[in-house]
Amino acid sequence: MSPERVVVVADPIDREALGRLKSGPCRVVDASADPASLPAQLAEAWALIVRSRTKVTADLLGKAPHLALVARAGVGVDNIDMAATAARGIQVVNAPSAATQSVAELTVAFYLLLVRGLYPFISSTKAGKWERGTHGRELSGKTVGFVGYGRIARAVAARLVPFGAKAIAFDPFVPKTVDGTEMVPLDALLERADIVSVHAAVTAENRHLLDTRAFGRMKPGAFLVNVARGALVDEAALLSALASGRLAGAALDVFEVEPPMNKELLANPNVIPTPHLGASTHDAQARAGTDTVDEVLRALRGEPLTALVAAPGGTR
Repeated sequence: MSPERVVVVADPIDREALGRLKSGPCRVVDASADPASLPAQLAEAWALIVRSRTKVTADLLGKAPHLALVARAGVGVDNIDMAATAARGIQVVNAPSAATQSVAELTVAFYLLLVRGLYPFISSTKAGKWERGTHGRELSGKTVGFVGYGRIARAVAARLVPFGAKAIAFDPFVPKTVDGTEMVPLDALLERADIVSVHAAVTAENRHLLDTRAFGRMKPGAFLVNVARGALVDEAALLSALASGRLAGAALDVFEVEPPMNKELLANPNVIPTPHLGASTHDAQARAGTDTVDEVLRALRGEPLTALVAAPGGTR
């Protein structure tokens, strides 16, 4: 009989999902309440489950000589050293669809807040003022330009249809779409979009993709929404574009440094900041836990994996 496989849970996951994992063919070590204990707990680990808190570095992997699988209870794997896992032959899986609904709904909420200009009026009303008058626009008739057109952007585009808004998209990895969204070059998107909505993964090549030049090509009075990764936006350039009036506003769920250090950006009255909570609904986190545990259980049973993440330069 083969030795019992050990699955280490580094970050908190849904309780029901954790209970389901414990009923599987493995021994579960829950280190989520004591991150400092994690390196010692990895000595026997066959699988490691993380969210975003734990950084799976080459050094951390060195503490886990028997590790065969890293499971990310979420979408992004930028907290995992993919080159280091590939060098060790460690498989990496994620939960690619767990947060789609939640992030898509937050994105649409941002559009509505920005286009109607509601955020300053919410603040002033809470402060005891009563500043009425004609203000803001409708989402109907607006063009939303998606920078990156993956699962979440497609879900947002579907939600725009009842509002009467138009979608266009730029994504070098998506030559055409099944939903009819027009694919355009980045410069054309910037020039046409009333709202530029960022949904791309960050790479070494696209860091600060939205910089001074990009903001200069955007329509005067356009809005920026970023629910993807903070490094895609040059925050200094964004501040300049807001100060000059080139951009009318921005909604940011992600920042270059988190928690954000750019106090001027946070204080700008035309910026709606949130603390990277797009995927942080109870619904999304329950799905992330369940999807991740299901994938780990498939791996334990030797079944084909459904959410394998390719190493850099590899294929899925």
